[in-house]
Amino acid sequence: MKIVCLHAFPLDESMWDGQRQVLGRLDAVVPRLYDRGGSIDGWAGQLLEEIDGELVVVGASMGGYCAYAVARRAPERVHGLLAVGARTGPDSPERREQRDEMIAALRDEGVEAFKRAAPVETPPGLTVDGLLGAQQALRDRPDSGDVVASFQGPFKLVVGARDELLSVREARGIAESAPDGRLEVVPEAGHIVSLDQPERFNRILADFLQSWA
Repeated sequence: MKIVCLHAFPLDESMWDGQRQVLGRLDAVVPRLYDRGGSIDGWAGQLLEEIDGELVVVGASMGGYCAYAVARRAPERVHGLLAVGARTGPDSPERREQRDEMIAALRDEGVEAFKRAAPVETPPGLTVDGLLGAQQALRDRPDSGDVVASFQGPFKLVVGARDELLSVREARGIAESAPDGRLEVVPEAGHIVSLDQPERFNRILADFLQSWA
């Protein structure tokens, strides 16, 4: 069983460095999602070609959206889903408009336009094409409510009590829609729970993965 960890935006695969103590004893794969084009579904297809065998997928925010897409495309291969701060619904019209504005700024001004607006320090090596593809993929992602509602394996949604993008109320509804769904609310954490509360998140991750350890 491979454990696939998919990173948030605008972070990269190094965001999972704090989980090495949990993932180190497992067959873990930590891919990079940038520079794969502008479609979440396309990313999922690439990952399924690159990574063989049966999977448990862990995804934070953008990585969670991609995890849902992987489960949509290959439900027979995905045996568990752990999503962190990942809504199932698509972008709102207002959020789509914000992404369109950032896409225009990236095309006009390059990476510096994004760095000025980014809420966190961006990792090195991000290209204009990679950022454009990510913004387009996030903007155009489909509703994944049906994926969670039909997923037959264990599903856990982790949300920070202070998450500004996914409310606890919405997260509870998502978790309850899954046949084997669970919700974990982490106090004193925002959108990226693994960075805000790494020790608590590591316990959650280890508990979820123990069946496949």
